[in-house]
Formats: sequence, C-alpha cells, structure tokens
Amino acid sequence: MSKRDPFLDVVRVLAILLVVFQHWLVPVLGWNGTELTTGNAYATPGWWALTWVGQVMPLVFFAGGAANLLSLRSHRGRGGSVRDWLSSRVHRLAVPMLPLIGVWLLLPHLLTVLDVPLQPLNIGSAVVGQLLWFMAVYLAAILVTPWLVQAEERYGLRVFAALAGAAVLVDVLRFSGVPMAGFLNAVFVWLAVHQLGFHYAKNPPSMRAAGAMAAAGFGLTALMVAFGPYPLSMIGMPGAPVSNAGPPTACLITLGIGQIGLVLLARPLIRSLVARPAAATVLTWVGARSMSLYLWHMSAMVAVAGVWTIGLGYSTPAPGSVLWFAVLPLWIGSCAAVLYGLLRAFGRFEASAPGPLTLQPPTLQVMLGTAVIAAGTLGIAATGFAPGDGVVPAGAAVWSAIVLSGLLAVRYRLPSVSVVRNA
Repeated sequence: MSKRDPFLDVVRVLAILLVVFQHWLVPVLGWNGTELTTGNAYATPGWWALTWVGQVMPLVFFAGGAANLLSLRSHRGRGGSVRDWLSSRVHRLAVPMLPLIGVWLLLPHLLTVLDVPLQPLNIGSAVVGQLLWFMAVYLAAILVTPWLVQAEERYGLRVFAALAGAAVLVDVLRFSGVPMAGFLNAVFVWLAVHQLGFHYAKNPPSMRAAGAMAAAGFGLTALMVAFGPYPLSMIGMPGAPVSNAGPPTACLITLGIGQIGLVLLARPLIRSLVARPAAATVLTWVGARSMSLYLWHMSAMVAVAGVWTIGLGYSTPAPGSVLWFAVLPLWIGSCAAVLYGLLRAFGRFEASAPGPLTLQPPTLQVMLGTAVIAAGTLGIAATGFAPGDGVVPAGAAVWSAIVLSGLLAVRYRLPSVSVVRNA
C-alpha cells in the first residue's frame, strides 16, 4: 500500500464530523434564571440504538492505527528515525492544543469577573476539558506504535487478541466489585482497535471478510448486551450505574469490529467519491484541521448554549418532538458558524505545514515530553477548565512538555529529515 490511503482520510474525517454532530445533538438544556439544567437526548426511549452508529471512536482509533503504520513504514523507507517520526506525529497532535489550553486557562476567570453565573460556567468549562481524554490516549498510542508495529509484524492478529482478552479480563474485575480496574481499559480497548488498523494497513480484508466482520462485530455486541452486564447505550447516560464509554468496556471492541466491517464494505464507494474534485477539496480542508475541529467544537457549542440559555432564556424542547426537530437546524447551524470562526482563528496552528528542524532532541527527551503531554491532558480531562487547584499545573505541564520534547522547533526541520504527514 502507498504511504497515503484516501479511504483512511475519509473514515477519519467522517468519524470526527459524526463525533461533533453527536455532541451537538445530545444536550437537553434548561435555564431557570439561576441554574442551568442538563440532560442527554439519547436518554429518550429507543434512542440507544443511535449510539451503535454514533459512537465512532473505534473508527477514529482504527483509522489512526492504519495511518500510523503507513506513516512509520514510509518514514523508515526514507531513512528517517523513530525519534523524528515520533516528533512529527506528536507535533501534529499536541501543537493544536496550545491555543485551546491558553484560551481556557484564562477565559473562565475573565467571565467570572464579568459576572457570568458560576454554575453554568463550571459546566461549560468541564465539558470542554473532558474532550482532552482522547488526546491523552491517542498520544500514548503514538508513543507505543513502533513497538506494537514490531509485535504486529511478528505475531499478527495474536497481538489484537491479547489486547482484547486483557480488556475482557478488566471487565470481569470491574463488574466483580473492583470498579477502578475499569480505567485500565482506556489502554486495552483503544489499543486493540488501533491494532486492527495495523492489520488493515498490512493486508486489507476482502469484501467477504468485511461482511463477516460486520456481522460478527454487531452480533457479539448484541449478545454481550443481552446476556452480560453491559448497558444498551454505547455512550454514557445520565444516572446510569454503568457506562460502556467512561471508562470503555470490551463492547467497544466488538462494536468497532462491526463498524470497521461496514466501512470496509463501503470502501469502493468511498474511493469513488474521493475521486471527485469537490469532495477532494472538502476532504483536504477538513483533514488539515481535523484535530482543531475536534478540540474547538465543544467551545463553539458552549458559546451558543450560553447565549441561547442565559441570554435568551431558551430551553431545549422534548427530544424527538416536532419543535425539537424544527429548532435543530438552527441550533446545529449556530454551532457550526461559531466553530468556523474558531477554526479561522486557531486552525492555522494545525494546518500550517512544518518546515526544517534545527533542534533535534534525544529520543528519550521526546518520549518523556510526549508522556508528560499525555499526563497533563489527562489531568485537564479529569478536572475540566473550571477554576481550581489542578487545572493550571496540568496546563503548564502540557506547555512545558511541548517545549521539552522540541516540538515547537519542528517547523525548522533540516531538509535531510523527511516528515510524513498522514494523520
């Protein structure tokens, strides 16, 4: 396979767009003049079925895994080192976080001074920060990719089986009275799906195999929900004692297998669509800003929600009602318009192409910096950006780690070092 696969670009972009749309679809908001009430539209009876399609993080990690293998293979073929590959990959992921962290470390304090009510401000600050869980886990996946690629080359699907088996064992512990064990699956579940991306990049399945994956994946998920301790919804629901997403369960591995099978069945159609100039232009523009799109979409929604609820006294109609569907296009359109403005302002941090590197930090320094960035973003995800004792040190850790790992110097890369940009 070539160093780029348009199919993977489409899967990644569509998955990110679906994540954005789902997050904008979910809120059920109310304002009584002093307090913001929140709910989840997926709590509507029967809507759990939508989460089997809307929970697309497995596809994001699958496409990321395949792209990481292809990028690393191409980089090595040009004589590049693992250190340089790691620097370039982490740069693409970490640098777009800088403006978000910089803005949100200051914004809650500024809005407090302007007498914005504290309770809704804390809610908005929390949901924006929670998005960074993905950045932390994906950074960890990039960090271990060279070793997992070696394992894939030697052991093939047995690596995926081991990771999936570990996820099942963690679930057994979690549902046997050790709930904290479930957080280990933030590693095992997502690395397992990431590993499936390696397998695709090595040997894309046939259409028959893709159909079998779809049937087996969704079938196993249905059995696990019907006869196991797993809830019907594939995302967290308010008031539910157990979530399939936070922390993830093995259900998301089987769901991912089903979703991967479906998109592989659509692969010929997707490739034909990408061949059209208009589609290719949109894909290129969005793809160059995909991380910024993810990072800023909740900020856009928080801004719109603040104006609508606190400013205009808006309350979300009953999900699924005629009024809800009537208002939905205006709600989504408002969020999209604000997000477009944010991308115009901050998307350049991701979309601008890096140049030659004069500073080449040692491999250990890059790895330590990457680990600290992951830890810092995880700390923000746990606390949100609401003013508190933990958010400023976590944000400072991310900034200092980016400097430590030399990532800010990537735009001065030496001509002799090749950087592959297949995110």
